[in-house]
Amino acid sequence: MSDNYCNLTARYMRLGRFMDGMDAVLYVPDTPKGVGVVIMHSDSNYLTFPGGENLAARGFLTLCANVARPDAPLEKKLSDVKRALEAMRAQPGVRKVVLLGHSGGATLMSCYQAAAENGPGIFRDGHRIVKMGPVEDLPAADGIMLIDSNFGNGVMTLVSIDPAVTDETCGTRTDPALNAYTPESGFVKDGPTRYTEAFKTRFYAAQAARQDRLIAAALERYAALEAGNGNYVDDEPFIVPGGSQIAPNNRLFPQDLHLLAHTKKAYDLLHGRDGSVTHEVIRSVRTARGDLYATPIYGLGAMAATVRTYLSSNCVRTDPGYRVTEDGIEGVDYDSAFCCTPGNVKHIRVPMLIMGMTAGYECIASEVIYENAASPDKTIAFVEGGTHMISTAHDAEQYPGQFGDAVKTLFDAIAKWLDGKF
Repeated sequence: MSDNYCNLTARYMRLGRFMDGMDAVLYVPDTPKGVGVVIMHSDSNYLTFPGGENLAARGFLTLCANVARPDAPLEKKLSDVKRALEAMRAQPGVRKVVLLGHSGGATLMSCYQAAAENGPGIFRDGHRIVKMGPVEDLPAADGIMLIDSNFGNGVMTLVSIDPAVTDETCGTRTDPALNAYTPESGFVKDGPTRYTEAFKTRFYAAQAARQDRLIAAALERYAALEAGNGNYVDDEPFIVPGGSQIAPNNRLFPQDLHLLAHTKKAYDLLHGRDGSVTHEVIRSVRTARGDLYATPIYGLGAMAATVRTYLSSNCVRTDPGYRVTEDGIEGVDYDSAFCCTPGNVKHIRVPMLIMGMTAGYECIASEVIYENAASPDKTIAFVEGGTHMISTAHDAEQYPGQFGDAVKTLFDAIAKWLDGKF
């Protein structure tokens, strides 16, 4: 953390407290503009997310809050967003409130806004893996920003599932033919990886098949719980070896730069080195990541969830032909769950800003979200050389200063959008 970051935080951070069981920090600008921004993630600590001080420095009152229970089913977290939104509306001078979801936070915020605008009934149709449970009345925000969103927590779990696992009680019994970290698959530890077409075909088919088995097993236990025959009265553990969606478990596209390499269409690309904007097909500038086979390691490789949390927050159905390609993901049924941002945005009508960071391997999700978004007022742009965790990817630069200050570029663009809309 830079000294400049610490100074900004100390300057703008005015309040750190519990808010109805939630940790929250309010960042107060010197001269507020009347627009409040609420930032939350689905399960991570976001109290010092860079948006807090960077948006406050640009005049926006910003509340960074954490959900009270990161391990709760997704619909249980919507009331936490409601409390944060209402706390922001209660601040003096606030006229409009805009939600900001980054990464998995976009899953939470898009789910909230969709349910707030339309009622939770949109997530209770028979096509859902499980129907959304009871929720409070939810006030809608005035706008929503999805910043380097992933494809949704359900999809990120799907692409992290290790199809090599042969025993659902154990992370050490695996099929070597489906191991993505062997030379036979095309993996190169210290060089460019290009998985063979034969391996990718086997891998994705086996990944989808294991996903189907996991969903069926969870639904069986869910039915028992609903009938009062569960192992506990409220919920029960659901452990998935090689199923954690944390970054070391994401498979194939972090390692193989030919996957999720570019968008299908042309969009605005913001260049921090000189402030210019070009309109072009967006190409990933990321470097290869992910050489740790975490499946045998419980703390890194296993997803320790519950039946209800898994079904609401961590799974999605696939269609025939599921696979990751150079410009997207095929064969994902985003409407089968409410933990998938591309499906949720089909129900949102307020102004929407979508931004991707080209040095992060999830940035192509921004195009998928944009193409699915129903809002008649939607904007998309990409930041050249910005990382997923909001920094400048100096390790990907071909020469020093190539990407400029990606953080400044991002938050200048967000501020410009907020000023223009609200």
